[in-house]
Amino acid sequence: MIFSNEKKDFDALAFGEILLRLSSPVNERITTGAVFEKRAGGAELNVVSGISLMGLRTGIISKLPKNELGTYLKNNIRFCGVSDDWLIYDESKEARLGIYYYEHGVYPRKPTVVYDRKNASVNTIKPEDIPEDIYSSTRLFHTSGISLALSEQTRSTSENMIKKFKAAGALISFDVNFRANLWSEEEAKAKIESILPYVDILFVSEETARRTFGKEGSLTDILKEFAKEYDIEVLASTERKIISPKKHTFGSTIYCKSEDKFYKEAPYENIEVVDRIGSGDAYVSGVLYGLLEYGDCQKALEYGNAASAVKNTILGDLPSTDKKEIDRIIDGHKNTGYQSEMNR
Repeated sequence: MIFSNEKKDFDALAFGEILLRLSSPVNERITTGAVFEKRAGGAELNVVSGISLMGLRTGIISKLPKNELGTYLKNNIRFCGVSDDWLIYDESKEARLGIYYYEHGVYPRKPTVVYDRKNASVNTIKPEDIPEDIYSSTRLFHTSGISLALSEQTRSTSENMIKKFKAAGALISFDVNFRANLWSEEEAKAKIESILPYVDILFVSEETARRTFGKEGSLTDILKEFAKEYDIEVLASTERKIISPKKHTFGSTIYCKSEDKFYKEAPYENIEVVDRIGSGDAYVSGVLYGLLEYGDCQKALEYGNAASAVKNTILGDLPSTDKKEIDRIIDGHKNTGYQSEMNR
């Protein structure tokens, strides 16, 4: 395995857009409701928040408007234990924050998302905005396809950071996280393939692997092909079965190239879904925590599946689960016999 316990200032840093989420009340519609609830969110922030809550030191790299909304998000970042040392603030008159509106789904009506993120301040971030000493400060750097897709500027900045963190010895984690409203499958394939040779840990769904990258065969064949083609050490793919908007089954598969071994466990069945947004990011945070803390794919699988399962039961994008709770959930998942109600 490629994971070491070398001491760094940070265990994980991530780059990505931080969004303001405005949600209609549960079971209310965007088109008819009168109020919205505001929360912080963003794929990469969700990931480092989960890792931090489980006990490791993380930080987020992003750009926010220097106003009250930027302060609100900064406060949320700090609440999750994530360092805001690397936040950049936009003081221009054009500074703005990306927003998305969310409507909860109730069977047979699916959840609805409306984005308003064009010209957000993060799209003006440049490689020269990032201090050089950051690159040697962390064991792992994480970003996603969303950061590559937002704009030409965020793409070039993401690519630059991936190369510099890799050169400085950090592990590179990348979540494909394809979003059709941001770019085409053809564009995503071309741009993501250019950075895959730098990636150590890859998160990709089976559907994205087939549709966007044209992969064929079984899921195990697909993961092995990615590993061989781009020399990627660890690959993870989630498997979610949606019974209804409020009831899901969740599991995953992890492949370790150096061991030539697949890891899998029984899925979490009939999860009572309160809010699924951020549950994929919670999975990423659990996997990365397991790899960083234990250097073990079995631990990574267990923490990833448990973190995602419990995030589905929490309102908002950000997780609010510590290691003690995750360990208890993992123990309960493994124990198929009697479970005492006194264990709480």
